[in-house]
Amino acid sequence: MRVAISQFATTSSSQENLATCIRMIDEMATCQPSLIVLPEFCNTLSWHVDHDQAWNEALIIGGPFLQSIAEQAIKHDCYIVINVTLRRELARNFSEHKKDGSIKSNISVTSCLFSPLGKLIHQADKQTLTGHEKEFFISANDAAKVISTPFGKLGLLTGNDSFNFASSRDLALAGAQLLCNSISSFALDQGKLHDAARACENKVFFITANKVGSLLPAELLQEQLSKDQLSQQQSTHLSIEAYISQEDLVGAGQSQIIAPDGKVLAIIDNNQEGYAFADIDLAGAGFDNQFRPDGTELIKQRRPELYQQLTAAIKQTPQHKKSFANMAPIMTNIAIFATYTSNEKAIEDVCHYIENNLSDIIQLPELFFVTDKTITDNAEQREQISRLSNQVIEQVSAVLRPLQYLCTSLVIEGNHQAVIISEHGLLAAQSQLHFCKRYQWASLAEEFNLIELTLEQGNINLIMLTADDVNIPEIVNLAALHDIHLLLVPFDIQEPCEVKYNLVSRAAENRICIVAASREKSFVNDLSVDNSHNNIYSKNKVKAQKSTGLIVNLTTESSLLPLWKVRKFNGYLNQPLVKLQYGKITKAVIHPIAAETK
Repeated sequence: MRVAISQFATTSSSQENLATCIRMIDEMATCQPSLIVLPEFCNTLSWHVDHDQAWNEALIIGGPFLQSIAEQAIKHDCYIVINVTLRRELARNFSEHKKDGSIKSNISVTSCLFSPLGKLIHQADKQTLTGHEKEFFISANDAAKVISTPFGKLGLLTGNDSFNFASSRDLALAGAQLLCNSISSFALDQGKLHDAARACENKVFFITANKVGSLLPAELLQEQLSKDQLSQQQSTHLSIEAYISQEDLVGAGQSQIIAPDGKVLAIIDNNQEGYAFADIDLAGAGFDNQFRPDGTELIKQRRPELYQQLTAAIKQTPQHKKSFANMAPIMTNIAIFATYTSNEKAIEDVCHYIENNLSDIIQLPELFFVTDKTITDNAEQREQISRLSNQVIEQVSAVLRPLQYLCTSLVIEGNHQAVIISEHGLLAAQSQLHFCKRYQWASLAEEFNLIELTLEQGNINLIMLTADDVNIPEIVNLAALHDIHLLLVPFDIQEPCEVKYNLVSRAAENRICIVAASREKSFVNDLSVDNSHNNIYSKNKVKAQKSTGLIVNLTTESSLLPLWKVRKFNGYLNQPLVKLQYGKITKAVIHPIAAETK
């Protein structure tokens, strides 16, 4: 099927906006698409002067605006996704409200899917309303629904719904093969990171259509918007420390079509009006019947009962926020070590690194001394790996300094576990939580081991995840709900998108630092590498078609870091700072304190 995306500006005039929609649909129809996706708020803008304006600009099902879109679907023989504001009650009582424009009416932000017959066959209300949108609109409470078409199964998202994993995951588990996301954003976060992560983690095609032009109505263009108002523009997980001027409140564009492996198939690489298209085949997409490169079936990895159990445990145990005096360290020194040897020689290499390194926390890959993980299927080989694991603990603890720690994974008592080693020996362990075929003999844990690590600069809370655990967004979210600052990940990378998109998105949406180490792998892929000036680690040395681990730091609040320069708005609201693992030793400083600004 051929899918087409568009981006354009709207105003507060419904008639002008309808004319723009029809003009853009006519232009896109020249490429003969099967599906057209339009941006969010096609009939209006997201910002309103008062509730009367929001009501007056909202549409009704069957009204002239949507009827005209239905006629376009018939005319061009295609499906059309359009997002608009809809009145969800018959009338607004103006006699009651005329003296108080602040009284809220039932108005939804809704994506509508029209069939080639002009029928409105599906509606999906926006799930995640931003701060100012909550003042004017209601959010949906319905469970995720998927619509079947001759081409495959579609799911609809809106706006910030892709900023975290939940809405996309629900649709993917319901059978969606293609997710259509209509947004109206001045930020680049979704287009550069989150949308690709949603595509990769769910093995679906992902289409995003964004706005361009001013996102403010003319009535507000002359008003000065405060930083506090703007800080609620996105989810509460996002941090804005720089003043965002009216000039920045312009649709970012960057509408795109993304494949299930994260490859961008088509993009409008600017914030100007336009459209793009791509030919896709939904037959091989969707979460069901998808496998990891090691043969693990994705649907069988999930443990919904465990997620429910862990969620219930969190609700029963209140998480106590720390006072300012007990906050985490401002800075922590991190190092990733890699060795290209195996067995005893690999252990000796690591001990040599430790003796010449002052980092607080040292991260190693999963079973760093084992080159070929398939040997673990053999019971006799596992016995040898267990003996080497004990040797790792003994030799590493002998060279670690006080308040210095090393994380890796080992085979202990016949089970595969992530571990932290201190100068005193084995400090903590965490068995893997999800099945993966390369460790099919491993017993699975039923809970997290929450670790409070004492450093010279203060204490930090952390959790370890190994094997495939960090690729399960549900479990990373549950780990973050324990108020952790840091996630330590000894793993073995299976796909390049894990590091390029998934892990970085996990850090951003959960506001945690992540340190993940892997042996270097080579992949046949063409995922782009972001070396833009927006990334403070833009000079990373990256070998083509090779992937390893990474260190993900959080952007910081200037009030917490007095010496940290207040950054100007660079197009991102919550851009993690990434340093890719490269060579034998990779070092970086992380700011655990930033994880407390959730």
